[in-house]
Amino acid sequence: MDKEKLLEEAKNVIIQGNINKAEEIARLALKEGVDPLEILSKGFITGISRVGDLFGSGRLFMPDLILAAEAMKKATEICNEAIPGGKIEKRGKIVIGTVEGDIHDIGKAIVVSLLKANGFEVYDLGRDVPTQKFIETAQEFNADVIGSSCLLTTTMEGQKKLEQELRRLGLRERFKTIIGGAPVTQRWADRIGADAYAEDAADGVRKIRDLIASKK
Repeated sequence: MDKEKLLEEAKNVIIQGNINKAEEIARLALKEGVDPLEILSKGFITGISRVGDLFGSGRLFMPDLILAAEAMKKATEICNEAIPGGKIEKRGKIVIGTVEGDIHDIGKAIVVSLLKANGFEVYDLGRDVPTQKFIETAQEFNADVIGSSCLLTTTMEGQKKLEQELRRLGLRERFKTIIGGAPVTQRWADRIGADAYAEDAADGVRKIRDLIASKK
């Protein structure tokens, strides 16, 4: 299979939420000599971005979304394992998750993929993550940044709770924080005291890069 067909197939298996096929295509692309960053960015990430669009327009539903996110995680794992250690400079450590009570993580999956492809070390907590889990993991992982996502207005309070708990524990200065998600705005970030707000995945990578640079 030529490279263009592999890239197209990589996109399609994510849209289909086919976890086994995503693994198969990732391994095949690497075997065929396709650069892991290319198959990731031009294939799988294109697919997961399309899934987000389809979900937003009501053409895909929650079960489809969850399967697509799982397929994306599998493909990302395989591609990142194939990136030579010295090829990308490690730029910092990020703990990221969807807040408690919220099972949406399609946007987060895109962010995680882009961060890893850009050389960041990422600990993905998944979805429905309790506040204490964010904090404990950030400490254990020695994270530079904690990222929290939500898709429901009813779960936005989880982002506020995380900021409050970090302050209560005297840890707020240790970690930079960034928030994102469909109902989230810069105004909300300012209100709860987060360091940054990400409008989309690409913006999230840029903002996280800036946050880590500001710590040095």
